[in-house]
Amino acid sequence: MTDTLPLDPRYRELDAAIRRHHRRPDGLIEVLHIAQRLWGHLPREVLAYVARGLTVPPSLAYGVATFYHFFTLVPRGRHTVIVCTGTACYLKGGGRIVEALQRATGVRAGTVAPDGTLGVEAVRCLGPCSQAPVVVFDGEVTGELPVEAVVQRVQAWTAAAPHQARAGAP
Repeated sequence: MTDTLPLDPRYRELDAAIRRHHRRPDGLIEVLHIAQRLWGHLPREVLAYVARGLTVPPSLAYGVATFYHFFTLVPRGRHTVIVCTGTACYLKGGGRIVEALQRATGVRAGTVAPDGTLGVEAVRCLGPCSQAPVVVFDGEVTGELPVEAVVQRVQAWTAAAPHQARAGAP
């Protein structure tokens, strides 16, 4: 984007993505996906860089990043569990799943465990309402799981965590 890229080599790949989208604003979501893949989240300075590169106001980049649940402004945990709490999912146990996860792990929805091993998220709607309640485990969409099965799967992650080294990006 500029003659002097920041020293971080991830900016080279991000700049290439901006160029592939011809520095046009309609590439914002795709470029933000690439930025999040590179950093694991969307730091403020990266959002500003993307906004400058695509000639959009920083408020637009921030607005898009905060509107869609798959973007995050803070680092995610090594493992992430996302629970749908939209109407259908909530009625079929989504709220109970969130509460049970918080009790079992000590990680509140919207936060990451202090050791970085687990992030728990509650989102308004994921879409596949016919499979309610919908839970996403590290990107794997599942549905119709009982509360106990969700908690057991997450507890298996946390039990294995001491044996796994954290690699900086989730």
